Amino acid sequence: MRRQRSLKIVATLGPASSTYETIKALFEAGADVFRLNMSHSVPPHDDIREKHQIIRDLERDIGRPIGILADLQGPKLRCGVFANEAEDLVEGQDFRFDLDDAAGDAKRVQLPHKEIFEALEPGATLLVNDGKIALKVKDCGDDFANCTVEVAGKISNRKGVNVPDVILPVAALSEKDKGDLEFVCSLGVDWLALSFVQRSEDVTEAREMAAGRAAILSKIEKPAAVDSFDSILEVSDGVMVARGDLGVELPVYAVPPIQKRLIRACRAVGKPVIVATQMMESMIDSPVPTRAEVSDVATAIYEGADAVMLSAESAVGDYANEAVGTMNNVAIQVEQDPNYRKVISASRTRSSATIPEAITVAAREIAETTDIKAICCFTESGSTAVLASREKAFVPIIALTPKVGTARRLALVWGLHTVVTNEVARFKLAVVSAARTARRYNFASEDDKIVVIAGVPFNTPGSTNILRVAPVDEKMIFSAETE
Repeated sequence: MRRQRSLKIVATLGPASSTYETIKALFEAGADVFRLNMSHSVPPHDDIREKHQIIRDLERDIGRPIGILADLQGPKLRCGVFANEAEDLVEGQDFRFDLDDAAGDAKRVQLPHKEIFEALEPGATLLVNDGKIALKVKDCGDDFANCTVEVAGKISNRKGVNVPDVILPVAALSEKDKGDLEFVCSLGVDWLALSFVQRSEDVTEAREMAAGRAAILSKIEKPAAVDSFDSILEVSDGVMVARGDLGVELPVYAVPPIQKRLIRACRAVGKPVIVATQMMESMIDSPVPTRAEVSDVATAIYEGADAVMLSAESAVGDYANEAVGTMNNVAIQVEQDPNYRKVISASRTRSSATIPEAITVAAREIAETTDIKAICCFTESGSTAVLASREKAFVPIIALTPKVGTARRLALVWGLHTVVTNEVARFKLAVVSAARTARRYNFASEDDKIVVIAGVPFNTPGSTNILRVAPVDEKMIFSAETE
């Protein structure tokens, strides 16, 4: 099945999308990668194992690589419980957080995270229940924080607490995350989404534990991660702009320019970037999105994001297929807009002058200035295809690889139609395989030409050094096979 767009769509699986039939329907509607949310799963993870197997069964049945992203929960900071289950906080009143596990009241509640108190300073802000309540720290110690309520509201049992002003001495991987990471890596997922990233060391820890079994995608949802983004990006394989918590811990009007800056930075170094959170939120219970949601998805596409993501819309929503289908249609429409090409072309960033980068730049320029139907990349590790994707060529890009794991990871990357192929030892045989693939998937006919790029010798990651413009016809294939 060939997509009619370059953008990729990530769909979260959940109670509304847990059977073979529903997951297949999401794929047919346009989903390229499926997200498994580890926040709602506990050992022995039977639900995750079952969904993973369904995706792999579907992949086998349709004959196309499908990516699987496991999203780790990260440490969740929550307050304790209340004697009355909830209390109304009034603006200007005093309220205390402490380590006492006694049930809370209108004056205090437990905050069972000693590390927060150790990092707090007077003047810091505490946000409760996704920012609906805001408190300012007046004074604090190793086991308490006396606060003033600045934004009033109802506080109830185990509501989430955000600390936007402080880099917390909390590891991005909780003990639950470490167990989940080992489980999903042994299961065979393709991407790990790392929550609560604050610094590059958080990513390095996860990478060491994954040991090459999955690519690492850093979720940018903390102000500290925005401040340290360059170093985080350097050690990450990809990025998710997780706008939900960003919009809690930062002013909501600060999020759009941050999104634009992060996407540009990812494009400059050729690492995939997902835009996530509330993209089609109204479609949880409505068959039609709002105009603002459609514009939000379109904006991410115009900015050059590799993928957009659905969360609750596909996990628990009543209109999961319609949400995926809407994203698919928005992407097709935007990518047909002449202004889209102008915007993408104007925002390309010239990279360092390495041979692989020069080869992929040349492939795009040849394809766009002559009658070329597709760019075909032979890749072992995926680096050649990712470089080709970074150029955002306006012709299809076919990524051919003998490694099914590489093909699955590349399912997340903009513009790539991934195909698992046999290993080849000579470049001419690679051209034969590329020509046949282009014809098989209707990217080109016998009278057309394609661009083929690869690294010689083969099976050497990062060695892209050869480019050929090749005709797609039986005579060429026959002559190459008999030489």
